[in-house]
Amino acid sequence: MLDNKDLEAEIYPLKNEERKSQENLGNPSKNEDNLKSTPPQSQLSRCRTVAFFLSLFLCLFVVFVVSFVIPCPDRPASQRMWRIDYNAAVTYDFLAVDDINEDRIRDILFLYKNTNSSNNFSQSCVDEGFSSPCTFAAALSGANGSTLWERPVAQDVAFVECAVPRPRGSEAPPSCILVGRPGSFTAVNFVTGETQWHHASSFSRNASILSPLLQVPDVDSDGVPDLLVLTQEQEEVSGHLYSGRNGDQIGLRGSLGVDGESGFLLHVTRTGAHYILFPCASSLCSWSLKGLYEKVTGRDGPFKKDPLWESMFNITSHRTLSHSSGAVRYLMHVPGNAGTDVFLVGSEACVLLDGQKLTHRWPPRAAHVLRKPIFGHYKPDTLAVVIENGTGADRQILFLDLSTGDILRSLALPSLPGGPLSTSLPTADHRSAFFFWGLHEPGSTSETETGEARHSLYMFHPTLPHVLLELANISTHIVAFDAVLFEPSRHAAYVVLTGPANSEAPGLVSVIKHKVRDLVPSSRVVHLGEGGPDSDQAIRDRFSRLRYRSEA
Repeated sequence: MLDNKDLEAEIYPLKNEERKSQENLGNPSKNEDNLKSTPPQSQLSRCRTVAFFLSLFLCLFVVFVVSFVIPCPDRPASQRMWRIDYNAAVTYDFLAVDDINEDRIRDILFLYKNTNSSNNFSQSCVDEGFSSPCTFAAALSGANGSTLWERPVAQDVAFVECAVPRPRGSEAPPSCILVGRPGSFTAVNFVTGETQWHHASSFSRNASILSPLLQVPDVDSDGVPDLLVLTQEQEEVSGHLYSGRNGDQIGLRGSLGVDGESGFLLHVTRTGAHYILFPCASSLCSWSLKGLYEKVTGRDGPFKKDPLWESMFNITSHRTLSHSSGAVRYLMHVPGNAGTDVFLVGSEACVLLDGQKLTHRWPPRAAHVLRKPIFGHYKPDTLAVVIENGTGADRQILFLDLSTGDILRSLALPSLPGGPLSTSLPTADHRSAFFFWGLHEPGSTSETETGEARHSLYMFHPTLPHVLLELANISTHIVAFDAVLFEPSRHAAYVVLTGPANSEAPGLVSVIKHKVRDLVPSSRVVHLGEGGPDSDQAIRDRFSRLRYRSEA
């Protein structure tokens, strides 16, 4: 049974709690003993609270400093359109686009020949030891067209290559290699325009330079990839090796013992052997880099041969039978495959070749291809090749699935002789926007008959397969053209270089940049066949909403 105290506590619990509180107050020493015997939980909590608020204060302070005290780098405003003119000049079919001044906007490098001095009259040909007229290199800001640098670089230029990459970790600055006329060999710093090295070339006066300039692995062990220049004299192709660091010639001239044409590829087989692959008439020719190095230096080099390739090509002539009917016109590596496969274009057919066995990936596709094809994506993430079948009023633009050779789309787009090359830009939907030049009125030749023909720039996107958008038309002679993303994953723009058609008759040379999106509202919609339900304005709106992405 419960005693009286327990029974009272059970009946009156609150009253019992009051009694315990009074007992505790009346016995402070016992209370203190209890506190001393309890772990210091409250002190630990206070320390944690102080640490939390201190770290929060530090974080807020850092955010404040970064956001308001330290100034953010200024992002230059990129103008939507600009134009730069050069008077009494001629220009070359060359445009290089890269971020020269490191402002995160790509810039433009081009060449022109002026009769007296540079466009800003700050330098003359005599300053660099050339007679007038001479060739100037000019770097223009992609943001506003202002001149970044400009200087005389050669008396005249036969060939220029600015896509020579630096090896990873190399301290060598990016450069442009210029082969001049008469024989000179010059490297120009791409960022500053300063001459890195200059030599008189060893080419014969009667030799013609074959393109492109090839970068080969470092053969002189100076840490910089070296250069291979191929020349042709009296139907004989020769190779010349040069140091990429100082331009010194490595060994002597090495004759390949065959004729050939421009369009060389440095191909790496799956065994790691390097071969020079090039068209020679209606055949395909090949020389091992190992054999060429041994011929020009007389010693063994850091290269090897591929037994399969050695058996495929004739030992004496270095030829193999053409894989397409007609003369071989173009050889191209397939993008994204590290040169695994080769796209071969003949005058009457084109075909995709396996990069190791040189066998057909698909049967040759008959086509009269007279201009260099381009690559892009007609279907999402599916590579296609675009070829121009014929020229003039009968030109057909064919989109071929690169994996099968099937025709995905055919466009009839008449063109003028000597029109600019086509190009493409990747879009955010993993397709590509394609840019073609053609007559101002597709299907009509009245302009050519009256002598008032104009080049028109047309835009095509696979999501609107029955529509072309005419963005602009130009009546002056177009020397070079490119469609560019000046800033990564932002708006597309095009750059066009115009100038006199005759290099002996100086005139107005212009470099023009236009933002594509700004041209869409005033563009002309060209329907191909039966039109869809969308109005012309709805079509323009869809082109305006296109988003672009940078190359991977």
